[in-house]
Amino acid sequence: MDSEKILSRGVEEIIEHEHLKARLDRGDVLRVKFGIDPTSPALHLGHAVVLRKLRQFQDAEHQAVLIIGDYTATIGDPSGRNELRPLLTRNQIQTNLQSYLAQAGMILNMKKLEIRYNSEWYDKKDGLFLMNLASKFTVAQQLQRDDFQKRIKEGRDISTLELLYPILQGYDSVEVRADVELGGTDQKFNLLMGRKVQKKHGLPEQDIMTLPIIEGLDGIRKMSKSYDNYIALLDDANTMFSKIMSIHDDLMEKYFFLLTDVPESDIKQLRHDRLHPTLASRQPKAWKEYLGTMIIAGYHGAPAAAKAQEEFEKVFARGALPEEMQTFAVRGTARDLRETLKASGMVSSKSEAQRLIEQGGVSVNGTAVSDWNVDHRAGDVIKVGPRRFLKIV
Repeated sequence: MDSEKILSRGVEEIIEHEHLKARLDRGDVLRVKFGIDPTSPALHLGHAVVLRKLRQFQDAEHQAVLIIGDYTATIGDPSGRNELRPLLTRNQIQTNLQSYLAQAGMILNMKKLEIRYNSEWYDKKDGLFLMNLASKFTVAQQLQRDDFQKRIKEGRDISTLELLYPILQGYDSVEVRADVELGGTDQKFNLLMGRKVQKKHGLPEQDIMTLPIIEGLDGIRKMSKSYDNYIALLDDANTMFSKIMSIHDDLMEKYFFLLTDVPESDIKQLRHDRLHPTLASRQPKAWKEYLGTMIIAGYHGAPAAAKAQEEFEKVFARGALPEEMQTFAVRGTARDLRETLKASGMVSSKSEAQRLIEQGGVSVNGTAVSDWNVDHRAGDVIKVGPRRFLKIV
């Protein structure tokens, strides 16, 4: 793996750049850390940005260290948040992390991956350890972070636990002897804290590498399960393709650069085409289809990507029904669409179903409905939003 690619493609900032470059050029085998808290059960393409960079280090024969923050997740990372994060129980965390490794394995080489849970060391620590660690840092240092400053100006609370979070994340770097730590740009404060904690413990300071945050399907906010604007790694090929086709045109270049291995020459061509639409060698739709197949091929294989493109064209361009649909059984004739949508798992509540119906987002057999009181029986197809179908059996 070319060290220049590691240091440049998709990288926002490196501290210390020259130091890290020298170590790579020298052939040092580095311990490269990435930590992730299991605050939800699904990883998405936003996580994939950093995981792909970690895989680049693996391919260059460095030691990737994936830390599952099963302990720190009980506190919750305050990065980028305007309010307190609800505390998670150990049971909730265990449920969330059950499939984390399988999802990470869609990108990383699991045979060469060092997997650590930070409960390994924190469950063995006592209050004296915590007081000693916290005493090395001041409240003023912690309050320097932008998200805390914003909350202070808005009169919002900051818990003492949140002040401890970056210190504990930083101490993880001490335990695993990290040479490099990766994270999104919103993690810069926490990554720098790792350097400070290592220095306090007499260890060499890790280099840090930040990577861009990708916006989600709304084109505005960062991709997050909280905003329901995410593309999950576990989404099937058809779902993933249709979601990618719905992203804003302005995001295509960023997605190509951060989520695929498409050559930079192709990405430059995309930029040219967007700046000169009358001379475009590909229309935006064609570029987006190319993006979808490239991303999906990495998770589901090239044949699945090609089939997903074909299915999308059939369903969304020609108005046909998908070959595979979720099914839901009813006895005789049902009338309450809200109940059917909730019981089938298409929505989380009857109120959400009613809102979608009132907004014209639900159709039965191709006809939009404005009232939830609609007959539906075996053989009927209910469409919810632009991508979800339910066949009544």
